[in-house]
This record gives sequence, C-alpha cells and structure tokens, in this order.
Amino acid sequence: MRHPRAPLLIQVHLFLSCLARVAPREPNHFFYQQFLNGNGNGEIHFNGVKLYVDAAQQPVFPVRGGNATLPCRYRYEPELSSPRRVRVKWSWLPAAGGHEADVLVAVGSRNRSFGDFRGRVHLRQDFPGDAALVLTELRLNDSGRYRCEVVDGLEDKSAVVDLDLRGLVFPYQPPHGRYRLNFQGARQACQDQDSTLATFEQLFQSWKEGLHWCNAGWLADGTVQYPITQPRVPCGGRGVAPGVRTYGRRHRHLHRYDVFCFSSLIRGDVYYLPHPLKLNLTEAQAACEEDGARIAKVGQLYSAWRFTGLDRCDAGWLSDGSLRYPIARARKNCGPSEPGVRSFGFPPPQHKHGVYCYKSVGE
Repeated sequence: MRHPRAPLLIQVHLFLSCLARVAPREPNHFFYQQFLNGNGNGEIHFNGVKLYVDAAQQPVFPVRGGNATLPCRYRYEPELSSPRRVRVKWSWLPAAGGHEADVLVAVGSRNRSFGDFRGRVHLRQDFPGDAALVLTELRLNDSGRYRCEVVDGLEDKSAVVDLDLRGLVFPYQPPHGRYRLNFQGARQACQDQDSTLATFEQLFQSWKEGLHWCNAGWLADGTVQYPITQPRVPCGGRGVAPGVRTYGRRHRHLHRYDVFCFSSLIRGDVYYLPHPLKLNLTEAQAACEEDGARIAKVGQLYSAWRFTGLDRCDAGWLSDGSLRYPIARARKNCGPSEPGVRSFGFPPPQHKHGVYCYKSVGE
C-alpha cells in the first residue's frame, strides 16, 4: 500500500535537487546575499565580511528650538573596495515611554520621514558610512532613545543614541487646589503651560540640582513621586535620607495629585511689562496684546529664569491666573535666600498687579 504522503515527498526531493543544480556550492548565507543584494559591480558579501554600526556613547544634550545631530556610522570588516546600497532606518522610543516609532528610512539619496518628524529630519551623509540623523526645530517631546539600524541584505545591525533636552523641572498645581489632577489632567496642565510631563530621569536630575518639593506629582510614566533634599516630618520623616520619594504607579483615572512639568529654552522673550497702573487679570492679558505679545505661561517664566537669568522682584500675572516673580539673585525683601520662581498662588482675578508678557521670535 502506498503511503498517502509519498507524492509530496517526491516533489520536495525533486525541488531540492533542482535547487542544488542551480545554486552555487557555497553556504546559504553567501547564496542569498548574492541573490538579494548584489551591488551591480559583481562584489557581494563573502563569508567573513562583517557589518558594524557605531553610535555616540554619550547622550546628546540640545535645547528646544535648536538642532541636534545624532552620530551613527556603519563600516565593513574587512573593508570593501566599493560602496554598497544599504537601507538606513532611524526609530524613536519616547522618554515618556510607549511604543517605538519610525523617524526616517533612507536608501541611497532617497528618504522618507514620518509622523511629527516629517520635514524636520535628514541624514547627514558627509562621508562613506555616515548615517548620522540631523533633527531641526527640536520640540520638548523629542527626548528619548533613537535607534540607528543599517540593513544590507540579510545583515542587520543597529546602535542607539539618547537625546536629552536641556531644561528644568517645576512643580505645578492648578487654580482649583492641591491634588486635583488625574494623569490626563496632569498632562494637559503641563501642555497648557508650555511644558510637558517630566520623566523620572528629569526629576532625578533636578533633585540633584536642589529641587525640593513636598507635594507628590505625576510623572510621564504614570508614577507619582516627589523630591526631598531636606527630610522633615511632613515629607516622609526626618529619619529617612534625602531622595526622590515614590508612591509607585497610580490609577491614571481615579487617583489625583499635582504634577511635575518639564520646560526647556524658549524662542522668545519673557519680560515684566512696565505700566502706569496695576492691572486685573483681564486687563493684564489685554496689556500684553497691546504690546504685541501674549501673557506669559508658567513654563515660559521658569525657562526665562533658568536660561536667560530673568530677575524681577515684582509679582505679575501669568496666563493661568497665578501670581509669580523670578529671582536669579537672591536678596532681601525678595523671598527666600535661594534663587527661584516665587509664587503667590491664585489671587482673585479682580485684584490689581503687574504682568509678565511673552513675545516669541517674529512677533
């Protein structure tokens, strides 16, 4: 009795016999490299030729609005006598977490960018093997880990570069009081103040620089934490060492806290508007508009204080209805003994005060 699978086995055997006659006697790796990725001049990958991809070992620290170059270089060992046509792909894992997203794909001089990076990225290609990614008009959300991947036939190698925008973290609570924000509300509150949700790494760096805040706030990964430089009873107890305290991950819809926001360099000027009269909140907004500007946001005031040294001992309205002033050089009658942005909270909008305005580049 014939086995029911015999015809199939015979067909497979005949196919393999034909393939053996057509294919060269070298290993499969060689055959498929020749078939898939010949470069038109007869040179192909022989066994022993390896592809290497190298990227920057240290993070790149640019500022918002500027440009950044993420180094990446590919090479062959031993070196080939003529260039090959490779595929270069850059992808991005946001610092705030989430899924890796495509940034740019290039083959030769042809390339395509994706999503929010469209029109803002290109390959440098200054020398053979140069696959550095150039980013322009950097945004707050561009921080993260970038992967440089080079594909040559069946060879696929990659390396990563970290991009960390230089900036600062500031605590924020909305006008309606302490611990009122769920995760989405916290994200929106930062965006409204020209900033973004801070990551743990950004908060930790700010703690090392002296940030001390006893109210717990959301971070980009959905955890709730707060930085303490001077332990005391209301902030975890005096017997606990300084550090970043954590409540761990909280329910993003049900639980409510404050938030830590991250801001970087702004492209424009924040200034205290000289005015003969004190202004209520509505009048303050109109006064900035009459001056060709807009009332400043909290993140913009923090950025001007940190990066341009804005120093003014006069309280002024901001866009969220808060009253603040920046001190770069601590002195008497201007609050605590260290520099910072002082806050008077959210006074009634009919009260009369000064105002801080923001004028962007081109306004």
